[in-house]
Amino acid sequence: MNETTITAEPNTPFIDIVREFEATPAQVFRAWTDPELVPQWLGPESMTMDLIEYNATDGGSYHYIHRDDAGEYVFRGVFHSVVPNERIVQTFQFDGWPAEVSLETLTLTDLGGRTRAHTHSVFLSVAARDAMIESGMERGILDSMTRLDKILAQASR
Repeated sequence: MNETTITAEPNTPFIDIVREFEATPAQVFRAWTDPELVPQWLGPESMTMDLIEYNATDGGSYHYIHRDDAGEYVFRGVFHSVVPNERIVQTFQFDGWPAEVSLETLTLTDLGGRTRAHTHSVFLSVAARDAMIESGMERGILDSMTRLDKILAQASR
């Protein structure tokens, strides 16, 4: 089983997430950028997702809402650089903290039929990074990576 590694070194504004998938970089890239697939894996399993916009191209943007019994959680961002099967650079913003925008770089590495996905997130401050960690983001990331792994396994059958 593939494990998701989340690293947040003390006193740095960074979070790194690494996960390997039994899929090619092209398959992982498609799942990461296809608006039909994204709602099937992104976010906590206990929430629904309403995808308002998802244009994964240079200069494109995204906007989605996660919902559960406790309420709505709105997220937005802009895609700054999208290199098929290799890299995505985008901003990430939670509407609950509109001044705290982070910059995320996803890098896909071909491992010979398998793919390592590494996301490096840069926050405006260590305090902002720590607040994100304390918000419960880990559950959402772990659920997302597990769900993405299942979608990729289904696609390869």
